Amino acid sequence: MQLPPLPTSFDIAREFPISRRWAFFNHAGVSPIAARAAAAIRTYAQQAEEDAYLTGRWYKQAERTRTLAAQLINADPKEIAFCKNTSEGLAFVANGIEWHAGDEILSTAVEYPSNVYPWMDVAQRFGVKHIMIPEHDGRIDIAELLAAITPRTRMVALSHVEYASGYRNDVAAIGALCRTRGILFCVDAIQSCGVLPVDVQAMNIDFLSADGHKWLLGPEGLGIFYCRRELIPTLRPEIGWMNVINAQDYGHYDFTLRPDAKRFECGSYNIPGVLALGAALEVLAEIGIPTIWNRVRALTDQLVEGLLKKGYRIISSRAENEASGIVSFASPTHDHNTIVRDLESQEIIIVMRESRLRASPHFYNTAEQIDQLLVALPKH
Repeated sequence: MQLPPLPTSFDIAREFPISRRWAFFNHAGVSPIAARAAAAIRTYAQQAEEDAYLTGRWYKQAERTRTLAAQLINADPKEIAFCKNTSEGLAFVANGIEWHAGDEILSTAVEYPSNVYPWMDVAQRFGVKHIMIPEHDGRIDIAELLAAITPRTRMVALSHVEYASGYRNDVAAIGALCRTRGILFCVDAIQSCGVLPVDVQAMNIDFLSADGHKWLLGPEGLGIFYCRRELIPTLRPEIGWMNVINAQDYGHYDFTLRPDAKRFECGSYNIPGVLALGAALEVLAEIGIPTIWNRVRALTDQLVEGLLKKGYRIISSRAENEASGIVSFASPTHDHNTIVRDLESQEIIIVMRESRLRASPHFYNTAEQIDQLLVALPKH
């Protein structure tokens, strides 16, 4: 199979050394970090060891990461804050809004826990109603979700791509309706940022959170949080020394919060994480999200075709606007745990989620690696 080409200067084995040994298909879990990201961490460590902060311009470099993150989702850098992970970004929203008893939060019943527990907590503390729309055969019925909106709906909170099924929600349609009705729209984008086009303006997204350790090819412990400019003053942040306008004027206490998304950054940065994520974002920008998605779509199409020939049941929707980088599938006869273990012994990595097998290739994977997986899977 012919994949959309990568830039002629791009060396897969050099940028992703994991490909020399493993056929790795768990980018929806924890990805290998790009070689450039690893190099950024080593450079930071050497600078920190030898010169402390005297030669490193780390916070200035952090602004480059912020800019790249903003470009990735078509936001303004002033709308981007660094967070520890997706959970923290979603917690910024859950804990920052002034909720009222009777407010409703609309979500789905198949979200990753980081996009469930914050809303359960809000429901318990403030008397908010948390409504969860069920999954049907690996899909979320958008008509059912939209029909659940009432005059009390305060927020719709859901994943761009559902982690277990790989179903891609039509966030553009949902966001458009939310904006028309004055409903807040919060998106967990950890399973789409870095592989699918994400445009917070075109999709009318109000809040977005995504960790760097999946499709963004960065390390754990550093993610991005987007807050639409007009809503920044409406969220109450956790307070620390860096939220304020004169943060580096240490002896002059002026409790005036920053007007941009940096008001959500309450303390010192995870500098190695920020620098590594910036390097990974440079790799993604070099390839381009359209090329990345076209390659991943081709690889997953090849995988699905082969799985069907071997008798597997495909759970993930393959419709044009519903497919993602995740292929969720099931064996009618073989034990899934045994399959995962046997594949790992052959240096092929997939995982099991919610009793389903899940494979999630990235752009640097090859057609030959997909064939390797298909050959290794047991027949029915």
